[in-house]
Amino acid sequence: MDTDFIPFSSIGFIGLGLIGGSIAKHIRKTFPDTMILGFDVDSIALESAVSDGTLTKLTRCVGEEFACCDVIFLCAPTSFNIEYLHILKPLISPHCILTDVGSVKADICEAVGQEGMDDWFIGGHPMVGSEKCGYQAANEHLMENAYYFITPSHTVSRDKTAQFTEYIRRLGALPIVYSPAEHDHITSYISHIPHVIAASLVNLVKNADTDGLYKELAAGGFKDITRIASSSPVVWEHILLSNNKQVAAGLSEYISLLQQMLHMIEIRDGAAINDFFASAMAYRNAVPNKATGVIESHYECFIDIPDEPGAINRVTKLLSHSSISIKNIRIVGNREEREGALCLELYYADDLQNAVSVLRKQGYKVFEK
Repeated sequence: MDTDFIPFSSIGFIGLGLIGGSIAKHIRKTFPDTMILGFDVDSIALESAVSDGTLTKLTRCVGEEFACCDVIFLCAPTSFNIEYLHILKPLISPHCILTDVGSVKADICEAVGQEGMDDWFIGGHPMVGSEKCGYQAANEHLMENAYYFITPSHTVSRDKTAQFTEYIRRLGALPIVYSPAEHDHITSYISHIPHVIAASLVNLVKNADTDGLYKELAAGGFKDITRIASSSPVVWEHILLSNNKQVAAGLSEYISLLQQMLHMIEIRDGAAINDFFASAMAYRNAVPNKATGVIESHYECFIDIPDEPGAINRVTKLLSHSSISIKNIRIVGNREEREGALCLELYYADDLQNAVSVLRKQGYKVFEK
């Protein structure tokens, strides 16, 4: 660590769910001497964060104890974060940085401006995702190699922005600085609209499934491309209403694309259909695998194994002897999408590559997702 960089000595967290808890754990791991103060309406989460050493101190309310913080992370739902602004304004020092982790910036930035707190506020959004929630799902690796939006207010000092950006970099994330409006536009396309599309596709099949047969047959690919439709309905209600203009504009473009495809199919324009899929394939194949995305990555491989007693046990023993932990395991009953009857899900990209290498050395046919 270079001598010019001085980490923040005191950090406050309002909200210790998946994101807040994970950032706190990252800080404890990277800067172990940091004083970390935490508040959450969930007393079990608070006590867990103290008992596992993440928090230095807990508080049962948002009040004067946050006055000493160099940085305060607002990690509660946006409506609650907005309420806390009024409480924090008379308490925080001039050098304090106030930040959030929300996936939409419009509402919080408007509220910060109304409170006259622009000089403190640097919005943030770690581009990580999970269907899981709560402190119990938090982990100290969640932000590693993840893009982290930094969205400074229009009056906050450049020095504060630079200091906070470097701090996020030291935590192992990849900070990118954009305006709040640019952030909301980008996330509408790569996160918010895909969630709407996934849920719409599931509802399309559900409405057609009058006797339950579609559900039984919809294995493999269908579950993969609609996985994010299992996300919290309450969370997505709030996100879409907060970013309604950007999402509506993007959905209109998507509907136009569907109408184009519908026309191609109706007039049997094979060349145009081919071009449509070729363009999508080329762009998707260019999307990098090295960084964590806003939609949770799944590290899976598929193993072609014989249908005989002990086949699964032999695979798991091989990985266990190589100290590779398995996150989930399942039998693939429908081979429509890929070869392989056994699906293994690993925790991290390195685990996946190690598992594939170990199994292939033992003669297994392994197919990566």
